[in-house]
Amino acid sequence: MRDVLLVRFGEVHLKGLNRPYFLRKLVDNIKRAVEPMGGHVWMSDSRIYVRDCPDMEACARRVSRVFGVHSVSPAVEMEKDLQAICQQCAAMTKDLKGTFKVLARRSDKSFPLDSMALQREIGGKVLEGNPNLTVDVHNPQYKLNVEIRDNCYLCVREMEAVGGMPMGTGGKAMLLLSGGIDSPVAGFQLMKRGVQVQAVHFFSFPYTSQRAKEKVFQLARILGEYGNGMLVHVVPFTQIQMEIHEKCPDELGTVLMRRYMMRIAEAVARRYGCQALITGESLGQVASQTMEALAATDQVVDMPVFRPLIGLDKLEITGIATKIGTYETSILPYEDCCTVFTPRHPATKPKLDALAAAEQKLNGDELVRQALEGVTQYRTWEEEET
Repeated sequence: MRDVLLVRFGEVHLKGLNRPYFLRKLVDNIKRAVEPMGGHVWMSDSRIYVRDCPDMEACARRVSRVFGVHSVSPAVEMEKDLQAICQQCAAMTKDLKGTFKVLARRSDKSFPLDSMALQREIGGKVLEGNPNLTVDVHNPQYKLNVEIRDNCYLCVREMEAVGGMPMGTGGKAMLLLSGGIDSPVAGFQLMKRGVQVQAVHFFSFPYTSQRAKEKVFQLARILGEYGNGMLVHVVPFTQIQMEIHEKCPDELGTVLMRRYMMRIAEAVARRYGCQALITGESLGQVASQTMEALAATDQVVDMPVFRPLIGLDKLEITGIATKIGTYETSILPYEDCCTVFTPRHPATKPKLDALAAAEQKLNGDELVRQALEGVTQYRTWEEEET
C-alpha cells in the first residue's frame, strides 16, 4: 500500500485523434511541476498518477496548478483484495460525519465483483464501522471513489484544479504586463487556453520606482507558478513618454503612449517567436479603452491582439485576480508608467488623422530603436535580473 495522486483531465478528452499529443504535453508539464519534489509521474488507462513525493499535500497543490488538470485526489494504491479494500475504505472514512456514497469503477473485468456489487459491499462495511455516516446517492457530502485497474485506487477527497488546456498547445503570445489588476488576469486566461506566455513591461525610471518594477516581477512569479516560469522583457520607456508629453497634444497622450507600447511589444514578440499580443483591456473601463481608442492602438500592429477581459466588469476581473493569487500584489501602491503624465481630459474618440499628425512631430523609428536596444530580461525561474 502506498500514497499516490490521481490526476484527472477534462477538456483533453474532446480532442479525438489529436488526444495523444495533448496528453503527452500534459504529462510533460506535470513532470516539470513535480520534479523539484522528486515525484514520479506515469499514465495508465486514461489516468495520470504521481507518487514518491515526500510531501504529497504540497505535491497535490502544485499539480492542481498545471493547466489541463481538472482535479487531483490524494489516494491509496493497494492490491485488489476485496477484504483489504473494505477494511481500508472503513479506515479512510472513520472520522467523517454526514452523508456519503460509493462510486466504484471496474476496468479490470477479471475482478470477481462488478461495480454495483462492489459499491454495496464497501458501503455496508463503511456503515458498520461509522454510525455517523448515512447513504445519500443523490447529493452526498463525501464520495468514496474505488477504481479497480492494474491495482486498486481509493480516495475520498477531490481537489479542484485550474482546468483548461495543457501549456504549450496553443502557441506563444506576449503579454503587456503592467502592475495593475487586469493584465495578470488576461495573461492567466490565455495561459489557461494552452498559450505559452511571455511578458513585456514598460518601465519609466525615475518616474516609476524600483519597487514598482519588483511588483511586476512578483506578479510574473505568481503567473509563472501556473506555467513553469515566465520571461519578462523590461523596456525603458521614459524617453518616449517625455517626447509625447513635450511635443504632442495633451489629450492624445494616453493613446499615443499605447500605440508606441504596441509597436515595441510587437517587435519584442517577433524577436522571441510569439504569434500574438495580449492586453488586459476591458471595453469602456477607462478613456483609452473605448472602441475608437482600441482601434487606434490596433492600427499600428499586424499581429492579432487578444483581449480576454474585453466583456468583463471590474468586479468580475477582481474576482479572478483574487482566485489566482495576483490581487494582493496588484493593489500595492506603486505606480506604473501608465499613470505618468496622465492627461486631465484624455480623448475618448481619437481621430486617426490627428494621431498620425501628432506622431509626425516625433522621431518615432529612432525612439523605438533605442527602447528595443535597452530591453533587459527577468526570468522567474532563475530569480535574478540579467
